[in-house]
Formats: sequence, structure tokens, C-alpha cells
Amino acid sequence: MLEITRPLVPISPFAGLPKVRTPGGGVSVSTYDNLGIASVLAKKNKETELAERVQQRYGIRLPQTPAYSDARGIAFIATGPRCWLATAEAGGYAFSTSLRHAAGDLASISDQSDGYVVLRLAGAKVRETLSKLVPIDVHPRAFPVGMAVVTVAAHIGVTMWRVADEVGATSAFELALYRSMVGSFWHVLWESAAEFGVELTNMESTNMESTHTTGWRSAARRAST
Repeated sequence: MLEITRPLVPISPFAGLPKVRTPGGGVSVSTYDNLGIASVLAKKNKETELAERVQQRYGIRLPQTPAYSDARGIAFIATGPRCWLATAEAGGYAFSTSLRHAAGDLASISDQSDGYVVLRLAGAKVRETLSKLVPIDVHPRAFPVGMAVVTVAAHIGVTMWRVADEVGATSAFELALYRSMVGSFWHVLWESAAEFGVELTNMESTNMESTHTTGWRSAARRAST
């Protein structure tokens, strides 16, 4: 007897997308393996208590304005009144669970690890690249380290924040967008950065097929009994 099953196999949101380096190295593009992502919504009149809880638990001052704050691989990005996007390097699905326990009845927590993708853009020409994509001023005086915005990049909704500069005073930004929009965003990002040269980090084929932030595909398996 022939039995066919279709187990779910995780795939990266970047699987199948062109990953072509171009000379120049003006822009570096990277992503995270096993990044935990969660949305946080403070319950009514609980913002102050939630901020105290986050400070105690994670050592992070919860931003109350459009800003980004992090410590020890965990970050909170303010996205609106009483709303934050929280990330944890290598946190995986467990991050939202631990965050839910930490927040208790002070906030509603929803896991977004499979719903969002976070990209890190850096390099000498990262500002020139972003200027082609977003309708906001990314000059250092207008967009300092720690600032965050909810905006659009080539008509694609993104949350963007500026992290600490990399070695050599190179500016670095991180962008979160819906996983379903990765293909469209990847296309416009590559076109915008191509003239400056693009370097890809942590995006080799081995990682692209095994990262935690995934979708799911069916794989047929035959088993005879």
C-alpha cells in the first residue's frame, strides 16, 4: 500500500529571491536567524506600570515617543500610542511567551515572528539608497540614532529605526515589514542600491532555507507499508 503524506517544511521568506552581489559595497544588507518578534499593546492606563516592568525585566527604558531602545539583544520600537514592536535576537517563538509572562495583565502580546521580516541596511551609501525609497529625511540631524518611524518604502508599509553606527561611523538602519511583501520590497531595494554596490550578509543559501522567520511549504513523502 502506498501512503503519501505532506509534512510542513519551514522556508525562509527570502528563499527563491535573487541574491546577487554588485561591486562597490556601498550598501550592506543582512537579516537575522531565529529572530523573535512580538507586538505589544499596553492596556488602558497601564503604560506606566508596563514601562516599570520592562525596565525591571529587561533593563530597557520603554520609549514613549517614536523611538527605539535596546539592551542585551532585546529591543522595543514605539509604533504608536501604547504600541510597540519588540524583537529578540535568537529569541524565536519563545520570546513572545516570555514577554507575555513578564507583562502579565499589563499588556496584550502577539507573536509576529512569522508575520514580519527585519532587514538591516548599513554602509556608506545607505542614506542615498533610503532616500529613493522612503518619503522622509534620513539625514543624521533629522534622523538620529534611536529614532523610529512608521512609513512607506516604495508604497510598502515599513517600520524603520536607526541603530548604533557600525565600525567606521557607518550609519545603520533596520526595517520591519510584512513577510508577504518581501518579494516586492527586495526588488525595489536591489534596484535602489545597485548603483552603489550591494553586499549580502547572513543571506547565503544554507541560511536562507533554514531561518526561523519562515513560511511553510508542503513536501510529499512516500512511505510503503
